Amino acid sequence: MSEFQSIQSIGRSGLIDEIKSVLKSRNPRIVFGIGDDSAVLSPEPGKQVLFSSESFIEGIDFDISYSPLNHLGYKLLSAVISDIYAMNARPIAANINISVPNKFSVQMVKDLFMGFDSCCEVHEMQISGGDLNASFSNLVISISAIGEAEDDKLIYRSGAQIDDAICITGDLGGAIAGLRILMREKQIWQEDSSGQFSPELEHYEYVVRRQLVPEARKDLIDTFQELDILPSSMIDITKGLSNELIELCKSSKRGARLYEAAIPVSVDTRNVANELQEDVMKYAFFGGEDLEMLFTLPKEEIEVFGKHFADFSVIGKIAPEGEDILIQTAEGDSVALDELSY
Repeated sequence: MSEFQSIQSIGRSGLIDEIKSVLKSRNPRIVFGIGDDSAVLSPEPGKQVLFSSESFIEGIDFDISYSPLNHLGYKLLSAVISDIYAMNARPIAANINISVPNKFSVQMVKDLFMGFDSCCEVHEMQISGGDLNASFSNLVISISAIGEAEDDKLIYRSGAQIDDAICITGDLGGAIAGLRILMREKQIWQEDSSGQFSPELEHYEYVVRRQLVPEARKDLIDTFQELDILPSSMIDITKGLSNELIELCKSSKRGARLYEAAIPVSVDTRNVANELQEDVMKYAFFGGEDLEMLFTLPKEEIEVFGKHFADFSVIGKIAPEGEDILIQTAEGDSVALDELSY
């Protein structure tokens, strides 16, 4: 184990130099990044610029006792750029502000930024700046992402049309299933007095990964571009299917019909729910943090799209304005979304 190097021993400017040393990813649109009062971005004719930002607080939004810091950096930046992808745009750069308590070493901060940089590499973007401050007790992270899209390619939540297919990438509920396992193992560790506790995560690799390092769906945006197909509306799933579908329908002034049996849930997620004696559909509807995409497509485009992008499911269709969001359960009953009681 490396020796704990305090942040005070090298000071703020020294820590900034250490952070810069681990940031390798570059985006050609960034003329100048870290090192001056502002980052410089070169504009491109015919494109719109997007901004998205989120703040995360230790103990509320994440727990470093089971979140490796490089994974944490990757996850938090992924969550912010997922909002950029949700509008059919591309992330370019991110500014990251952190407030760091004394319990963090220089290496811990570098690990966090290595995670940010790994995410940048995958998504072809760059850390272009930010701020660094002290914190009394908890780590606080604020991320602002910049993206861009062609004028006529931007997608909003408000465009869903009657009879459009409601689609979802990947599967749902895995992130909350992973969190439930990590929280259980943490509790066992806290109650163990032997000092020999080792968490048993071998059989939970899929759901734990879904919690610790979820992936923003760049591949979906790539496929839309390759096929020259535009969804009529789109939103990313960070707060659960129920919340995001309500937001999409509200913005589009539409209702919806969903089929519970069509909602994609992995075997691993089902196994966790069964083990913990919980309803797996509760995970799918209310779990959040999966970073999957909820989008709508005209019915005639589903077959063409499906031939090139297999990792999605049709879970329902858009209904006229004034109608409720109704779920057809596995038993054949119709239940309003706001009346679900899993």
